[in-house]
Formats: sequence, structure tokens, C-alpha cells
Amino acid sequence: MATFKKINAPRIRLADEVYTQIINAIHEGQISPDQRLVQEKLAAELEISRTPIREALLRLEQEGILTLSGRGGFIIRQIELEEVHEIYHTRAAIEGYAARLLTESGDEKLFKQIEAVITLEETRELKTAADFYDANKNIHRAFVERTNNRYLLDMFDQMWNRGFSFHLFATIKEHELEKSLGEHQALCDALKAGDPAAAEMAMRAHINDGLDLQLSALAEEAA
Repeated sequence: MATFKKINAPRIRLADEVYTQIINAIHEGQISPDQRLVQEKLAAELEISRTPIREALLRLEQEGILTLSGRGGFIIRQIELEEVHEIYHTRAAIEGYAARLLTESGDEKLFKQIEAVITLEETRELKTAADFYDANKNIHRAFVERTNNRYLLDMFDQMWNRGFSFHLFATIKEHELEKSLGEHQALCDALKAGDPAAAEMAMRAHINDGLDLQLSALAEEAA
């Protein structure tokens, strides 16, 4: 029988706290695309050793959020257009299948739960790109979560919870975000119509519209 020793560790690891602070700073636009993050400077600002800083930065690099930028520094990784297509196509596969499963269930109770989330998120006050991002994520997650398929939900969270997902989203203009946010009730109506293939196509079309918005925003940003 295995013998385990008592673990004495802080409830929140310093590296996790550093990671969270950097992610939040990216979400709030406090770190510009060309700003270098350097271990020594961050350690001085946070008044901690360089070890947790290094752990957090390496984790962010592994997740594809940061990339090395000479002399031990890191910058926000710029995503190639091919990768943008891959992200949205993967989302379409995950969320389109979720729409199909929900429609096949025919569960009116689930549809009402999703509608409640849509109403809540679309009527609350949204001021920043981060607010719109969270509202969109919460609505789309409501669809996937109601399938009760834990693996589908894990894949959804992997796509949406990465820092670069928000960084992409933040390039879209606010009025276009508002338009996109107002189109979710139609997706729920598609579920209630009872045609699984049509519901999946509606979700895929909605996500492809988001891809078009994203590509347009990136082209404008690069101009």
C-alpha cells in the first residue's frame, strides 16, 4: 500500500497567480502586441522571485499565447490566418454537433434554459471587448453544456479559454460584436424546429459569419 506524505503548499500557487494576472492584462488590452514581458521586470513589479514568473511565462508560451522575443523576453504571439480558419472550423465542428444533439433530444426544458442564458447575456450591460467575449462564450457554452457530453464540453473549453481566443475577438469592432451577439435566439429557434441537420447548419453558418467578421477585422488592423 502506498504511503503519502503531507503536502504543505499555498492554496494558490504564485505561478498560477502570475498566469492569471498576465491573462487578465491581455484581456483588458493592457499589454500591447509589441510589448516585451521580461522575467526580471515582472519579478520586480510583483515583488516575487523569478521562478514563478518563468513558470507562468513558459505555460503561456506552451498554450500559444506568448512567443519568445530575444534575450529571454516574451511577446503576444500573432496568429496566422491559416490558424484563424482552423480555430473557427474546429468551433463549427464542436458547436454544430452540439446543436444537432440538442435538436435530436427534443428536450424543451433544455431549450428554455439556453434561452434564459441568451436573454441574460444579451440584456446585461456590456462595455468592453472582454464583456462581449464573456457574453458570447457563456451563450455558446450553454448550448454545448446542455448536451451533457463532457468530452464535447472539454473541447469547447479548450478552444475558448485560451488567451489568444480573446486576443483575436478583441480586434472586431464593437458595433459588429453587438450585431453578432443579437443573433443567438435564431439558433435556439432552429433547435426547436426539430430538424437536427438544419440546426447544425444554422450553428455552423453563425460561426462562419463570425469567421468572416474576424478576417475582416484582422485585414483592417493590418492595413
